[in-house]
Order: sequence, then structure tokens, then C-alpha cells
Amino acid sequence: MRYGYYINGLKDFNANVDLACEAEEAGWDGFFLPDGLSIEMPKYGALPLFDPWVVMGAIAVRTLRIRFGTMITPISRRRPWKVARECVTVDQLSRGRLILTIGMGAAEDDGGFHKVGEAMDLKIRAQRVDEGLGIIDGLWKGKPYTFVGAHYRVDSMTMLPRPFQKPRIPIWIVGVWEKPRSMRRALSWDGIIPQRYRDWKPFSADDIHKIRDYVATRRGDNLPFEIIAGGVNGSAKSVRPFVKAGATWWVQGDRGTPTFAKLRQGLRQGPPV
Repeated sequence: MRYGYYINGLKDFNANVDLACEAEEAGWDGFFLPDGLSIEMPKYGALPLFDPWVVMGAIAVRTLRIRFGTMITPISRRRPWKVARECVTVDQLSRGRLILTIGMGAAEDDGGFHKVGEAMDLKIRAQRVDEGLGIIDGLWKGKPYTFVGAHYRVDSMTMLPRPFQKPRIPIWIVGVWEKPRSMRRALSWDGIIPQRYRDWKPFSADDIHKIRDYVATRRGDNLPFEIIAGGVNGSAKSVRPFVKAGATWWVQGDRGTPTFAKLRQGLRQGPPV
């Protein structure tokens, strides 16, 4: 089991980077940031957000060990070739510590993409996710890559340098349990962030055990595959059942917009080993 911490973001740019340093010093394995234009939460309003790729560049320079990434990048609302280049840059800068997490982006997306005319239709977003993933993976190979899809086109593009990590930067996918298409998408990559269909209820250890069995029966290889569990807070006692159930990462965070001092206090307690 590895342990990560997720924050919603702080108004001070450097405070976000300082927290990643605090996480590394306290023994956390991962640190994750939001990725959006404008995210509004009930009771809390709009969250303070910086461009995560710029923040992660600073984190890469200030840290040595900890892995980091977005949580999550709505690839259906991004130019995949731009994301591919951003990922390679940060991965090279960090010497191979980036994790890319991918989702379709919430349709309601209060405060963000629906206010600038982005596609809301679920089918279109799903198509863009699949096409975008294929393009990113293809460009990371560092060879001439061509793609023609319903939404994107790439004409013999070569993107260099390649990512620092081999065979590629790990890609975690939001997989809706138990939607077959969504689960197949997640199982095609390197890890799953389980999500319920139209329900934000947390997954129990029993749920994770079922997902672990589902993964085991449908992935016919021995390549590593991450199963991500998490919650608002965790203790060694509360996380232990998830370890036994087969989760490989526990990612926790605080609700709303806690202060820097509160986030630092939570991080300094260390992971719930």
C-alpha cells in the first residue's frame, strides 16, 4: 500500500508547493492537486486554483522522492497533444515521478467548463477520453504518429523527448463501477480510481475487494495495476481493511477549503500506516 494526500488548492501559489514538501518530509508517497478552470463547491464557493502543470513543475524542483499528479485531469476538455507535452516536461523535470489521472469531467462542473461551451453529452465526452488517451500514448512513443478520429486528428507527428518513465507515465482512469465500458477503459491502462454511478458514496473495503477480483479475472497479464481507495481522513485501523481487500493506494484529503496550517498539521501526522 502507498499513501497519497489530496488538496483542493490554496490562494498562495507557494503554499501549495510547500505542502508537497511537507508531505514528502512526513513520509507520504503521493501528493495530488485539482485540475479545472473554476470549481465551485456547495457551502464553500469557488476554490482557489492555479494551473496544476506549473505547480507540479515547482513541486518537481522542490522535492526529491514523492510522486505527484492531478486529481483529476478532464481529458475530454483538453487538447491531448498539449497534455502529452506537459506530462513529458514535468516527468523529465521530476526524473519520473508524475502520475496522470484521467476522467471525463463532471457534466455539471459548477463554475467551470459548462460555462465556456464545452461538450456536456456523456457519449461525446467518452469518445474524447478514448481518443485522447490513444493520442497521448502514441505521442509518448517518440515516433511518427498518425491518428484520425471523430474528434481529433494527428498527422505523422513526432514528439521528443519521450517521458522519463518507461514504458510510459502511469495513467490512472476513473472507472464507474460496474459500468462495463467504463471499467474496460480503466483496465486498459495502469490503475483505476473507482467511482459510483451518480453517487459520491465512499467505497467500502468490501467494494474494493470486489473490484480487485474483477480486475484479476479480466486483466490477462502480470503488469502492475493500481487500485486506488481513499477517504476524507484515515487511520491505520480504518485503512487496514482496504489493504487486505487489495487496494494499492490510499489517497485522503480534507473537505472544503482548509487553511494552510490545518493541511500542514494533517500532513505532518504522516500516512496512516
